[in-house]
Amino acid sequence: MQAQPPSRIARCPRQARGFTLLELLVVMVIIGLLAGYVGPKFFNQIGKSEVKAARAQIDGLQKALDQYRLDVGRYPTTEQGLLALTSKPADEPRWAGPYLSKALPKDPWHNDYQYRSPGEHGEYDLLSNGRDGRPGGEGEDADIVSW
Repeated sequence: MQAQPPSRIARCPRQARGFTLLELLVVMVIIGLLAGYVGPKFFNQIGKSEVKAARAQIDGLQKALDQYRLDVGRYPTTEQGLLALTSKPADEPRWAGPYLSKALPKDPWHNDYQYRSPGEHGEYDLLSNGRDGRPGGEGEDADIVSW
């Protein structure tokens, strides 16, 4: 038998080696730029969807209030509030509710809807104070109203 020469350590081809620090930094910069561009647009859409959800909830509450009025003959008073849509007020013999299939909703920012009857803008005022929970505001902080 012939002696084998000592095996040489095979070098890995270039494709099998890891990434260099520079390559990783370039990828991180590209991901950061994409996140900086897409992130604000994504979160802006979330804010718009919350406003749309509040408008849809107000619309549903208006329909329930109209049904209450058909049965009772008037809208609930401010003191009775929107709870009159889910539980019978003590002084309403013609109440035929509940007028909401689920519990009284909160607005998308977890605040109660504001209800006044009689209202300043109609027979009743129904509104959400928006994201900031305070009257007035602009953009997502603006009030969402029924009138």
